[in-house]
Amino acid sequence: MKRSPRAEATTLDPNLLRRLLRAKDRMDAASHEAWPVQRLAQVSGVTAAHFARSFKAAFGVPPHRYLLTRRIEQASTLLRDTELSITEIAFATGWESLGTFGRTFRDITGESPGALRQRARANSQHLALIPACWLKAAQRPDLVRAVSEKRRQLSLATKEALTTKEPR
Repeated sequence: MKRSPRAEATTLDPNLLRRLLRAKDRMDAASHEAWPVQRLAQVSGVTAAHFARSFKAAFGVPPHRYLLTRRIEQASTLLRDTELSITEIAFATGWESLGTFGRTFRDITGESPGALRQRARANSQHLALIPACWLKAAQRPDLVRAVSEKRRQLSLATKEALTTKEPR
């Protein structure tokens, strides 16, 4: 019987959890930098494979997905709160390609960076009444499922909708 990530996290060694938190804190502090698993493992003082398994067990998502979450959160904040161009935001948040940034942003949030900026500006007067910590929590991207899994499900739903339409 497979145990849940939460159950595994409670059985992790406290010293290992401290090391994983050190790596997580480094990613949070410099999410714009490249963080391959090997580099994170070095920060934690464990092997790359052990780090990847332990990180997912402790936090519920693989390290790469966690980093994507942080980058998308930061990009969303910059889109809402600054006048920087989308290109500048993409590079400032660690993306090497504007196309990859736009595609990943749309896959995760459901809208393009430009659409998010436009919507945020239209709603800015209402959002000023909500505490910032609540806004960040509500707008945090959901990366529990892989981006490719979301695309596959969307593709299946589209095909299903096309096949169930009645002929005229």
